[in-house]
Order: sequence, then structure tokens, then C-alpha cells
Amino acid sequence: MRQRHVFGTVFTLEWIVAGGVFLVILGVLVRALVRRRTEASDRPERPRLEAFYVGALVAFAVFLVAWTAWQNHEEQHTADPGPLRVDITGFQWCWTFGYPQSPAHRRVSGTCKGKGIPTLVVPTGRTVQFRVTARDVIHSFWVPDLRYKMDAFPHHENTFTLTLDREGRWRGRCAEFCGQRHYAMDFWIKAVPPRDYDRWAHGGTGAV
Repeated sequence: MRQRHVFGTVFTLEWIVAGGVFLVILGVLVRALVRRRTEASDRPERPRLEAFYVGALVAFAVFLVAWTAWQNHEEQHTADPGPLRVDITGFQWCWTFGYPQSPAHRRVSGTCKGKGIPTLVVPTGRTVQFRVTARDVIHSFWVPDLRYKMDAFPHHENTFTLTLDREGRWRGRCAEFCGQRHYAMDFWIKAVPPRDYDRWAHGGTGAV
């Protein structure tokens, strides 16, 4: 999945840069300890060298921020001119998923108790636009295996896009402490073939 690929690329680059900086600092520290003298050093200050160190650190920081922002922009870019829309509403203590483009006006909700865990159904290979909000307090829509999380605020709508390229089912949960039954506020997200999704969107029962 593209989101996992983007996360892996950014994390790998940041790990390499952090490792390089760590090794340089470790080398400087070891060199200083080896050459340590018991009396104070009379070596003059070297402001140009110190400015170079500071400049290099700032350049690394700016590069990492810019690279991460660019990758995030690429992840959010939607090539499909007509994405599928799904409205996600968090409430104490479960979820409602609405499909305003569905011919059958599909709406999935649950109690998040026992078998009452709702399933968010999406088609594979198609861009889906999620609109996330909350009914009462702040919640957070989180799918750990997909490395995706979006906060849900009352009276506010956050949006993000997601394209799943393979079938599967993943467990999601609320990542924001929202009250007494926060621990049980789970859901499923299930990716099915487009044909199965279309049948379900028209009122069928085979996708879930």
C-alpha cells in the first residue's frame, strides 16, 4: 500500500540521517576524551568552525522537515478525479460510517460491544476520501496496520484519502482517550473487490 511505502521511505531516510549525526558526534566526543588535557586549553576560539557546525545541523533539520512535508503531500495527492466518499463519525463509544454516494444510502454503525463492532467497507484499487468528525468529544480514527491516524473533532471535519491495493481486513480503534469505554471503541476496515463493493453499495449483503 502506498501509505506504508511512504512511511517506510521517510522513516528510513530519517533513521540514516540520525545515525550519521550520532556517529559524527560520537567521533568528536571520543576524540575530545582521548586528547583531553589536565590544564585549561589556550587554543583560541574558532567562531567560523562553530558557525559551520550550527549551519550543518540547521540544514539537516530543514531538509528533514521539507522532505517529510513533500512526502506527505504526495501521499495526500488524489489522482482520481472522482474519489469514493465515506463519512466517519466518532461518538461515545463507537463509530458510524456513512456512504452518501451509495445508491442504497448505506450507513453502518455499531455499539462496539460484543459482536457490535462496525465494519468500514471500501473497494480495492479506488481512491477513497474519508471525512472525519465527532459527535460529542474528541476521538481519533486509527488503523495501526495501515499506519494511518486522523483526529475527529466535534463541529469540525478532517479529510484524508486512502487507496488499498489488496483485499484484507484490518482492526482499527480510537487513539484518543474519550471516556469510560474508550478501550472498546474498535472497528474493522475491510477492502473488497470493486464488484463486491458495488453489489454491497446497492443494498447487497456479501461484502461484510
